[in-house]
Amino acid sequence: MQSTPFTYINFDTLIIVHSAEVSIFFRKNAAAVARKAGEPLVIEEVIVAAPKAHEVRIRIICTSLCHSDITFWKLKDPPGYFPRILGHESIGVVESIGEDVDEVTEGDIVIPSFMADCGACADCKSKKSNQCSNFPFKVSPWMHREETSRFTDLKGETLYHFLYVSSFSEYTVVDVAHLVKVDPAVPPNRACLLSCGVSTGVGAAWRTANVEARSTVAIFGLGAIGLAVAEGARICGASRIIGVDVNPDKFERGKKFGVTDFVDSASCGDKSLSEVIKEMTGGGADYCFECVGLASLCHVSLAFVKGWGKTVVLGLDKPGTQLSFSSFEVLLSGKTITGSLFGGLKPKHDIPILVKRYMDKSSQQWLAGDLGRQSKRETPTPEGNRELFDNETLAE
Repeated sequence: MQSTPFTYINFDTLIIVHSAEVSIFFRKNAAAVARKAGEPLVIEEVIVAAPKAHEVRIRIICTSLCHSDITFWKLKDPPGYFPRILGHESIGVVESIGEDVDEVTEGDIVIPSFMADCGACADCKSKKSNQCSNFPFKVSPWMHREETSRFTDLKGETLYHFLYVSSFSEYTVVDVAHLVKVDPAVPPNRACLLSCGVSTGVGAAWRTANVEARSTVAIFGLGAIGLAVAEGARICGASRIIGVDVNPDKFERGKKFGVTDFVDSASCGDKSLSEVIKEMTGGGADYCFECVGLASLCHVSLAFVKGWGKTVVLGLDKPGTQLSFSSFEVLLSGKTITGSLFGGLKPKHDIPILVKRYMDKSSQQWLAGDLGRQSKRETPTPEGNRELFDNETLAE
């Protein structure tokens, strides 16, 4: 059949491109665009294309700022790409779906995740990894299944994606492998934090380190990630949680998340930080978490753990930064150092668990204070903390 000429109909934000064979719905909406590295974001109108197969277009309800957004906003070279729409900690509602999408439908509330979870590959089926082999993580400026963008500006210039989410836009297109359907009753300004920061920290203690009850934990950096690690360690029953930071004011806030002791790393006097920690713990911590993003602190964290201890790296240093250990040290110490991307969580399985625990009034106390922790609570026993997860996950 012969095609008829395309017609363009613009109803404020909805643009319909129509021919005899196809109708394609584009959206015109506001977005915060990073035009150049380190320069202020520009609020401008952009065009958001319709979702293709396995893709979903969502309206962003709430988004927050993660330090990773700032890190990549500053990068002048790849994986810094410009112009770009940043943002990845968010929650939204499904506006439209492409072909071969059956997990969600229009109107569903979803949390995007920069980690893919296809549910079909060997890694997604394994309990040992949260890395999807079909859609491995990388800092790509494109959609995951094909190297194209769904964003253009009003001049037709391509705008790059960020971490497969790009939530600094009223609408965005996300691959269904990166979407998690959640309870629509969850408060959006709380749930968006589960898209990255809180899940990463809690998961690092819960999934990656598998912190044991009555253990000692040291956390380097009491920012959002570090506080979430403290919460996760408390849930798992750690008896001592030591926060290490250059800002002593963070101790009071840290107490709300389970921090029991604080070390001001800038005020150790004549003693080294290592000496202070080892004196406090009787030889070292059972678990250390590096939440700042400095290679030097990775070395310090590894030095602090006991012979059987585990160091978990969550901070992101500059691209190309190297870690160096002597083979003698690695062989004789018996210590473990491991990375923890998204806290080792499987998004489609574990995010709903975190949401459920938050929505369960009896368990609201344990989620991060920024997620609405009650100001007054009883502190459960270590065994009681652990049971918050035991029934559904820890036994798996």
